[in-house]
Amino acid sequence: MIRSLADAWRAARPPATGLHLDSAACSRQSFAVLDAAAAHARREAEVGGYVAAEAAKPVLDAGRATVTGLTGMPDAEVVFTTGSLHALDLLLASWTGGRTLACLPGEYGPNLAVMAAHGFARRPLPTDGEGRVVVDEAAAGLAADPPGLIHLTAVASHRGVVQPLHEMARLCTELGVPLVVDAAQALGQVDCAAGADATYASSRKWVAGPRGVGVLAIRPSLIEQLRPRLPPPHCVSSLSVAQRLEFGEANVAARVGFAVALGEHVASGPAAVRTRLAELGRISRTVLADLRGWRVIESVDEQSAITTLAPVDGADPAKIRAWLITQRRILTTSAGTERAPLELTAPVLRISPHLDTTIDDLTTFAEALTDATAAV
Repeated sequence: MIRSLADAWRAARPPATGLHLDSAACSRQSFAVLDAAAAHARREAEVGGYVAAEAAKPVLDAGRATVTGLTGMPDAEVVFTTGSLHALDLLLASWTGGRTLACLPGEYGPNLAVMAAHGFARRPLPTDGEGRVVVDEAAAGLAADPPGLIHLTAVASHRGVVQPLHEMARLCTELGVPLVVDAAQALGQVDCAAGADATYASSRKWVAGPRGVGVLAIRPSLIEQLRPRLPPPHCVSSLSVAQRLEFGEANVAARVGFAVALGEHVASGPAAVRTRLAELGRISRTVLADLRGWRVIESVDEQSAITTLAPVDGADPAKIRAWLITQRRILTTSAGTERAPLELTAPVLRISPHLDTTIDDLTTFAEALTDATAAV
Protein backbone atom coordinates (compact mmCIF):
# COMPACT_ATOMS: atom_id res chain seq x y z
CA MET A 1 0.00 0.00 0.00
CA ILE A 2 1.37 3.43 -0.96
CA ARG A 3 1.39 5.78 2.00
CA SER A 4 0.42 9.39 1.60
CA LEU A 5 3.04 12.10 1.81
CA ALA A 6 1.63 13.10 5.21
CA ASP A 7 1.71 9.54 6.56
CA ALA A 8 5.27 8.99 5.34
CA TRP A 9 6.45 12.26 6.87
CA ARG A 10 4.84 11.40 10.20
CA ALA A 11 6.19 7.84 10.27
CA ALA A 12 9.73 9.08 9.63
CA ARG A 13 9.77 11.07 12.90
CA PRO A 14 9.51 10.53 16.64
CA PRO A 15 5.94 11.11 17.85
CA ALA A 16 5.28 14.72 18.79
CA THR A 17 4.41 15.52 22.39
CA GLY A 18 1.38 17.66 21.72
CA LEU A 19 0.42 19.52 18.57
CA HIS A 20 3.32 21.02 16.61
CA LEU A 21 2.20 24.02 14.53
CA ASP A 22 5.53 25.85 14.52
CA SER A 23 7.58 24.62 11.56
CA ALA A 24 8.38 28.19 10.49
CA ALA A 25 10.30 28.46 13.75
CA CYS A 26 11.78 24.98 14.09
CA SER A 27 10.43 21.85 12.48
CA ARG A 28 10.69 18.21 13.55
CA GLN A 29 13.75 16.24 12.48
CA SER A 30 13.42 12.71 11.14
CA PHE A 31 14.96 9.56 12.59
CA ALA A 32 17.38 9.51 9.65
CA VAL A 33 18.55 13.09 10.31
CA LEU A 34 18.92 12.46 14.04
CA ASP A 35 20.78 9.21 13.45
CA ALA A 36 23.12 10.72 10.85
CA ALA A 37 24.12 13.59 13.13
CA ALA A 38 24.57 11.26 16.10
CA ALA A 39 26.60 8.78 14.04
CA HIS A 40 28.95 11.53 12.91
CA ALA A 41 29.42 12.75 16.48
CA ARG A 42 30.24 9.19 17.53
CA ARG A 43 32.64 8.87 14.62
CA GLU A 44 34.44 12.01 15.81
CA ALA A 45 34.97 10.32 19.18
CA GLU A 46 36.28 7.18 17.51
CA VAL A 47 38.67 8.52 14.88
CA GLY A 48 39.02 12.24 15.63
CA GLY A 49 37.04 15.25 14.47
CA TYR A 50 39.13 16.14 11.44
CA VAL A 51 39.35 12.59 10.16
CA ALA A 52 35.58 12.22 10.58
CA ALA A 53 35.01 15.53 8.76
CA GLU A 54 37.09 14.37 5.81
CA ALA A 55 35.10 11.12 5.65
CA ALA A 56 31.85 13.12 5.67
CA LYS A 57 32.87 15.18 2.63
CA PRO A 58 30.79 13.17 0.10
CA VAL A 59 27.65 13.64 2.21
CA LEU A 60 28.32 17.37 2.59
CA ASP A 61 29.05 17.74 -1.11
CA ALA A 62 25.77 16.01 -1.89
CA GLY A 63 24.02 18.52 0.36
CA ARG A 64 25.70 21.40 -1.46
CA ALA A 65 24.61 19.97 -4.80
CA THR A 66 21.03 19.69 -3.57
CA VAL A 67 21.08 23.35 -2.56
CA THR A 68 22.23 24.43 -6.03
CA GLY A 69 19.30 22.52 -7.51
CA LEU A 70 16.69 23.83 -5.12
CA THR A 71 17.85 27.42 -5.66
CA GLY A 72 18.26 27.20 -9.44
CA MET A 73 21.95 28.09 -9.13
CA PRO A 74 23.84 25.19 -10.78
CA ASP A 75 27.14 27.05 -10.91
CA ALA A 76 26.99 28.36 -7.34
CA GLU A 77 29.54 27.87 -4.60
CA VAL A 78 27.76 26.68 -1.46
CA VAL A 79 28.97 27.67 2.00
CA PHE A 80 27.70 26.13 5.22
CA THR A 81 26.92 28.66 7.96
CA THR A 82 25.44 28.58 11.45
CA GLY A 83 22.13 29.92 10.11
CA SER A 84 20.51 32.55 7.91
CA LEU A 85 21.61 35.63 9.85
CA HIS A 86 25.20 34.41 9.87
CA ALA A 87 25.00 33.90 6.11
CA LEU A 88 23.82 37.47 5.52
CA ASP A 89 26.49 38.80 7.86
CA LEU A 90 29.22 36.91 5.97
CA LEU A 91 27.95 38.15 2.63
CA LEU A 92 27.54 41.83 3.50
CA ALA A 93 30.80 41.94 5.44
CA SER A 94 32.62 40.74 2.32
CA TRP A 95 30.83 42.93 -0.23
CA THR A 96 33.05 45.43 -2.06
CA GLY A 97 30.42 47.14 -4.22
CA GLY A 98 28.04 50.02 -3.62
CA ARG A 99 26.59 50.42 -0.15
CA THR A 100 22.97 50.99 -1.16
CA LEU A 101 20.49 48.17 -0.80
CA ALA A 102 16.85 47.89 -1.86
CA CYS A 103 14.62 45.71 0.32
CA LEU A 104 11.02 45.29 1.42
CA PRO A 105 9.44 47.64 3.99
CA GLY A 106 8.58 44.50 5.97
CA GLU A 107 12.19 43.34 6.14
CA TYR A 108 13.11 41.05 9.03
CA GLY A 109 14.36 43.09 11.98
CA PRO A 110 17.67 41.25 12.58
CA ASN A 111 18.43 41.50 8.85
CA LEU A 112 17.99 45.27 9.11
CA ALA A 113 20.48 45.30 11.98
CA VAL A 114 23.07 43.41 9.93
CA MET A 115 22.56 45.77 6.98
CA ALA A 116 23.07 48.78 9.24
CA ALA A 117 26.11 47.25 10.91
CA HIS A 118 27.82 47.00 7.52
CA GLY A 119 26.97 50.53 6.50
CA PHE A 120 24.26 49.88 3.95
CA ALA A 121 21.76 52.60 3.14
CA ARG A 122 18.32 51.07 2.60
CA ARG A 123 15.76 51.92 -0.04
CA PRO A 124 12.23 50.45 0.15
CA LEU A 125 10.83 48.37 -2.67
CA PRO A 126 7.23 49.29 -3.63
CA THR A 127 4.64 46.86 -2.26
CA ASP A 128 0.90 46.26 -2.45
CA GLY A 129 -1.53 46.09 0.46
CA GLU A 130 -0.39 42.58 1.36
CA GLY A 131 3.29 43.50 1.51
CA ARG A 132 4.13 41.89 -1.81
CA VAL A 133 6.58 43.69 -4.06
CA VAL A 134 5.01 45.31 -7.13
CA VAL A 135 7.48 44.27 -9.80
CA ASP A 136 6.49 46.81 -12.48
CA GLU A 137 6.80 49.72 -10.07
CA ALA A 138 10.07 48.36 -8.74
CA ALA A 139 11.46 48.08 -12.27
CA ALA A 140 11.05 51.78 -13.00
CA GLY A 141 12.65 52.96 -9.76
CA LEU A 142 15.51 50.46 -9.85
CA ALA A 143 16.32 51.22 -13.48
CA ALA A 144 16.42 54.96 -12.80
CA ASP A 145 18.71 54.61 -9.78
CA PRO A 146 20.19 51.11 -9.42
CA PRO A 147 21.29 50.14 -5.90
CA GLY A 148 24.38 48.10 -5.14
CA LEU A 149 22.28 45.10 -4.15
CA ILE A 150 18.63 44.05 -4.07
CA HIS A 151 17.66 41.95 -1.08
CA LEU A 152 14.39 40.02 -1.19
CA THR A 153 13.04 38.00 1.73
CA ALA A 154 10.98 35.43 -0.17
CA VAL A 155 8.59 34.74 2.73
CA ALA A 156 8.59 37.01 5.76
CA SER A 157 8.85 36.04 9.41
CA HIS A 158 5.73 37.98 10.42
CA ARG A 159 3.45 37.23 7.46
CA GLY A 160 3.00 34.22 5.17
CA VAL A 161 2.98 36.15 1.91
CA VAL A 162 5.04 34.66 -0.92
CA GLN A 163 7.05 37.18 -2.92
CA PRO A 164 7.29 37.03 -6.75
CA LEU A 165 10.81 35.65 -6.57
CA HIS A 166 11.14 34.48 -10.18
CA GLU A 167 9.86 37.77 -11.59
CA MET A 168 12.27 39.73 -9.42
CA ALA A 169 15.15 37.48 -10.45
CA ARG A 170 14.40 38.17 -14.12
CA LEU A 171 14.16 41.88 -13.44
CA CYS A 172 17.49 41.95 -11.60
CA THR A 173 19.15 40.06 -14.45
CA GLU A 174 17.82 42.63 -16.93
CA LEU A 175 19.04 45.50 -14.77
CA GLY A 176 22.39 43.91 -14.00
CA VAL A 177 21.86 44.37 -10.25
CA PRO A 178 22.74 41.43 -7.97
CA LEU A 179 19.79 39.79 -6.22
CA VAL A 180 20.26 38.36 -2.74
CA VAL A 181 17.43 36.12 -1.51
CA ASP A 182 16.63 35.36 2.10
CA ALA A 183 15.04 31.90 1.78
CA ALA A 184 14.94 31.13 5.50
CA GLN A 185 11.14 30.78 5.45
CA ALA A 186 10.98 29.74 1.80
CA LEU A 187 13.39 26.86 1.19
CA GLY A 188 11.38 23.67 1.39
CA GLN A 189 8.07 25.54 1.37
CA VAL A 190 7.94 27.48 -1.91
CA ASP A 191 9.79 27.33 -5.22
CA CYS A 192 13.18 28.97 -4.71
CA ALA A 193 14.76 27.85 -8.01
CA ALA A 194 14.87 31.38 -9.41
CA GLY A 195 18.59 31.63 -10.09
CA ALA A 196 19.38 34.57 -7.81
CA ASP A 197 22.95 35.78 -7.40
CA ALA A 198 23.00 34.68 -3.77
CA THR A 199 20.51 32.68 -1.72
CA TYR A 200 20.74 31.85 1.96
CA ALA A 201 18.59 29.74 4.25
CA SER A 202 18.34 27.87 7.54
CA SER A 203 18.23 24.13 8.12
CA ARG A 204 15.73 24.03 10.97
CA LYS A 205 12.56 25.30 9.32
CA TRP A 206 10.73 23.68 6.38
CA VAL A 207 13.60 21.39 5.39
CA ALA A 208 13.42 19.97 8.95
CA GLY A 209 17.12 19.71 9.64
CA PRO A 210 19.09 20.41 12.84
CA ARG A 211 19.34 23.81 14.50
CA GLY A 212 22.56 25.79 14.31
CA VAL A 213 23.32 25.27 10.63
CA GLY A 214 22.43 27.09 7.44
CA VAL A 215 23.68 27.65 3.95
CA LEU A 216 24.78 30.44 1.60
CA ALA A 217 24.86 29.81 -2.15
CA ILE A 218 26.74 32.35 -4.29
CA ARG A 219 27.11 32.53 -8.05
CA PRO A 220 30.61 33.13 -9.51
CA SER A 221 29.77 36.63 -10.75
CA LEU A 222 28.99 37.71 -7.18
CA ILE A 223 31.89 35.82 -5.60
CA GLU A 224 34.23 37.96 -7.67
CA GLN A 225 32.98 41.01 -5.76
CA LEU A 226 33.58 39.51 -2.30
CA ARG A 227 36.63 40.00 -0.12
CA PRO A 228 36.25 38.05 3.13
CA ARG A 229 37.84 39.76 6.11
CA LEU A 230 39.00 36.54 7.73
CA PRO A 231 41.28 34.79 7.49
CA PRO A 232 43.80 37.19 5.90
CA PRO A 233 44.63 36.20 2.30
CA HIS A 234 48.36 35.97 2.95
CA CYS A 235 47.70 33.34 5.63
CA VAL A 236 45.53 31.06 3.45
CA SER A 237 46.47 31.89 -0.10
CA SER A 238 45.42 28.43 -1.30
CA LEU A 239 41.80 28.84 -0.20
CA SER A 240 39.02 30.05 -2.50
CA VAL A 241 36.67 32.85 -1.47
CA ALA A 242 33.99 30.28 -0.62
CA GLN A 243 36.44 28.29 1.50
CA ARG A 244 37.47 31.46 3.31
CA LEU A 245 33.83 32.28 4.03
CA GLU A 246 33.41 28.81 5.53
CA PHE A 247 36.73 28.89 7.38
CA GLY A 248 36.60 28.32 11.14
CA GLU A 249 35.01 26.08 13.73
CA ALA A 250 32.08 23.97 12.55
CA ASN A 251 29.45 21.62 13.89
CA VAL A 252 30.00 19.03 11.17
CA ALA A 253 27.43 16.67 12.70
CA ALA A 254 24.73 19.30 12.21
CA ARG A 255 25.88 19.85 8.63
CA VAL A 256 25.64 16.12 7.97
CA GLY A 257 22.12 16.11 9.42
CA PHE A 258 21.19 19.07 7.22
CA ALA A 259 22.51 17.29 4.13
CA VAL A 260 20.41 14.23 4.97
CA ALA A 261 17.31 16.42 5.52
CA LEU A 262 17.86 18.03 2.12
CA GLY A 263 18.05 14.59 0.56
CA GLU A 264 14.82 13.56 2.26
CA HIS A 265 13.11 16.70 0.96
CA VAL A 266 14.13 15.91 -2.60
CA ALA A 267 13.09 12.26 -2.20
CA SER A 268 9.63 13.40 -1.07
CA GLY A 269 9.25 15.47 -4.22
CA PRO A 270 9.62 19.24 -3.73
CA ALA A 271 6.64 20.03 -5.97
CA ALA A 272 4.41 17.61 -4.05
CA VAL A 273 5.61 19.08 -0.75
CA ARG A 274 4.85 22.62 -1.94
CA THR A 275 1.38 21.59 -3.08
CA ARG A 276 0.58 19.93 0.25
CA LEU A 277 1.88 22.86 2.29
CA ALA A 278 -0.12 25.37 0.26
CA GLU A 279 -3.19 23.17 0.75
CA LEU A 280 -2.61 23.19 4.51
CA GLY A 281 -2.40 26.97 4.40
CA ARG A 282 -5.76 27.19 2.64
CA ILE A 283 -7.34 24.77 5.11
CA SER A 284 -5.90 26.63 8.08
CA ARG A 285 -7.16 29.99 6.91
CA THR A 286 -10.58 28.54 6.15
CA VAL A 287 -10.88 26.91 9.59
CA LEU A 288 -9.74 30.10 11.33
CA ALA A 289 -11.55 32.64 9.15
CA ASP A 290 -14.42 33.37 11.52
CA LEU A 291 -12.68 32.87 14.84
CA ARG A 292 -13.90 35.46 17.30
CA GLY A 293 -11.28 37.94 18.46
CA TRP A 294 -8.83 37.26 15.63
CA ARG A 295 -8.31 38.32 12.02
CA VAL A 296 -6.50 36.16 9.47
CA ILE A 297 -3.88 38.25 7.67
CA GLU A 298 -3.20 36.20 4.54
CA SER A 299 -5.70 35.68 1.74
CA VAL A 300 -7.17 32.20 1.75
CA ASP A 301 -5.36 31.16 -1.44
CA GLU A 302 -1.91 32.44 -0.49
CA GLN A 303 0.64 29.81 -1.60
CA SER A 304 2.11 29.35 1.86
CA ALA A 305 1.52 27.09 4.86
CA ILE A 306 1.88 30.03 7.24
CA THR A 307 -1.24 31.60 8.73
CA THR A 308 -0.93 34.80 10.76
CA LEU A 309 -3.60 35.91 13.21
CA ALA A 310 -3.94 39.50 14.42
CA PRO A 311 -5.89 40.09 17.64
CA VAL A 312 -8.82 42.45 17.24
CA ASP A 313 -10.01 42.66 20.87
CA GLY A 314 -6.76 43.24 22.74
CA ALA A 315 -5.50 39.67 23.20
CA ASP A 316 -1.76 39.38 23.86
CA PRO A 317 -0.19 36.87 21.42
CA ALA A 318 2.73 36.17 23.77
CA LYS A 319 0.40 35.23 26.63
CA ILE A 320 -1.81 33.25 24.27
CA ARG A 321 1.20 31.28 23.02
CA ALA A 322 2.29 30.50 26.59
CA TRP A 323 -1.23 29.37 27.53
CA LEU A 324 -1.46 27.10 24.51
CA ILE A 325 1.81 25.41 25.46
CA THR A 326 1.12 24.95 29.15
CA GLN A 327 -2.57 24.12 28.93
CA ARG A 328 -2.89 22.25 25.61
CA ARG A 329 0.66 21.40 24.47
CA ILE A 330 0.20 23.32 21.24
CA LEU A 331 3.23 25.05 19.69
CA THR A 332 2.78 28.36 17.87
CA THR A 333 4.81 31.55 17.44
CA SER A 334 4.18 34.97 18.92
CA ALA A 335 5.73 37.52 16.57
CA GLY A 336 6.51 40.87 18.16
CA THR A 337 6.98 44.12 16.29
CA GLU A 338 10.75 43.58 16.32
CA ARG A 339 10.22 40.97 13.60
CA ALA A 340 9.44 43.74 11.10
CA PRO A 341 9.97 47.06 12.88
CA LEU A 342 9.35 49.17 9.79
CA GLU A 343 5.97 47.61 9.08
CA LEU A 344 4.48 45.57 11.93
CA THR A 345 2.58 47.77 14.37
CA ALA A 346 1.35 45.15 16.86
CA PRO A 347 2.24 41.57 17.81
CA VAL A 348 0.62 38.68 15.94
CA LEU A 349 0.20 34.94 16.41
CA ARG A 350 1.52 32.58 13.73
CA ILE A 351 0.92 28.93 12.96
CA SER A 352 2.97 26.92 10.48
CA PRO A 353 1.85 23.29 10.10
CA HIS A 354 3.98 20.75 8.27
CA LEU A 355 2.98 17.87 6.03
CA ASP A 356 1.43 15.59 8.66
CA THR A 357 -1.02 18.14 10.09
CA THR A 358 -4.68 17.15 9.72
CA ILE A 359 -7.96 19.05 9.56
CA ASP A 360 -8.73 17.64 13.01
CA ASP A 361 -5.47 19.14 14.30
CA LEU A 362 -6.41 22.55 12.95
CA THR A 363 -9.90 22.29 14.41
CA THR A 364 -8.34 21.37 17.76
CA PHE A 365 -6.16 24.45 17.52
CA ALA A 366 -9.11 26.69 16.69
CA GLU A 367 -11.01 25.43 19.71
CA ALA A 368 -7.96 25.84 21.95
CA LEU A 369 -7.36 29.37 20.70
CA THR A 370 -10.95 30.27 21.52
CA ASP A 371 -10.43 28.92 25.04
CA ALA A 372 -7.10 30.70 25.40
CA THR A 373 -8.58 34.01 24.27
CA ALA A 374 -11.29 33.72 26.92
CA ALA A 375 -8.87 32.61 29.64
CA VAL A 376 -5.93 35.00 29.22
